[in-house]
Amino acid sequence: MKIASWNVNSLKVRLPHLQQWLAEAQPDIVALQETKTVDEKFPVDEIAAMGYRAVFSGQKTYNGVAILARDEPVDAVTDIEGLDDPQRRILAATVGDIRVVNLYVVNGKALGDEKYAYKLHWLAKVRDFLAEEIARHPKLVVLGDFNICRDDRDVYDPVAWGEDIFCSPPERAALQALLDVGLHDSFRLFTEDAGLFSWWDYRQAAFRRNMGLRIDLILISDALKSVATSSIIDKAPRKWEQPSDHAPVALELNL
Repeated sequence: MKIASWNVNSLKVRLPHLQQWLAEAQPDIVALQETKTVDEKFPVDEIAAMGYRAVFSGQKTYNGVAILARDEPVDAVTDIEGLDDPQRRILAATVGDIRVVNLYVVNGKALGDEKYAYKLHWLAKVRDFLAEEIARHPKLVVLGDFNICRDDRDVYDPVAWGEDIFCSPPERAALQALLDVGLHDSFRLFTEDAGLFSWWDYRQAAFRRNMGLRIDLILISDALKSVATSSIIDKAPRKWEQPSDHAPVALELNL
């Protein structure tokens, strides 16, 4: 089984890319972030034509999350206790016996900003939600755009970046708190190397110069860790014309 995550940075713009990538990569489950599409305009028919069923939670212009799967996603959740948030950033659904939680984590803007404080509050509420989810669903996958670099290996220039947004100790502690509910960073099960990124700015030829961050993660529970066989960043779509600034990340399980 292949499970993937991709911040597409506008599904309307990137639908041809998604269709091409689905045809080539053949994932079984895909979590999308930043769909920027209201539910009424979600491309259900186009996705179905590719062999996928979808659940989604969107809004105009900003945010938006979706889960595509070969099998019907059921028991969807779009809001969690303690977060009165109109922004569409959370979507959980069950596919077969796997519970999938798709997160588009708050950006935070800058240290000291009210959006930074809200990011930490948001992550604390998500941590409580995940603690409940993993108790009910031993086969749990939590994936998406986390807008946090877990450690300095995930930053192209950790000295210059320092403890700025995405790398601040409170953000990293909040991400670790998610892991502490019983989850593992699947990418780090297979490599400890630095300099492997999933996001590159459109400016300064950042992709060509590999000035990136690893902020797109697939976290898995103990039950899935034991059957994980690979976890990769697929940089190919980042080379296409008018790409998303994120690359897909994918996990393979021997199920």
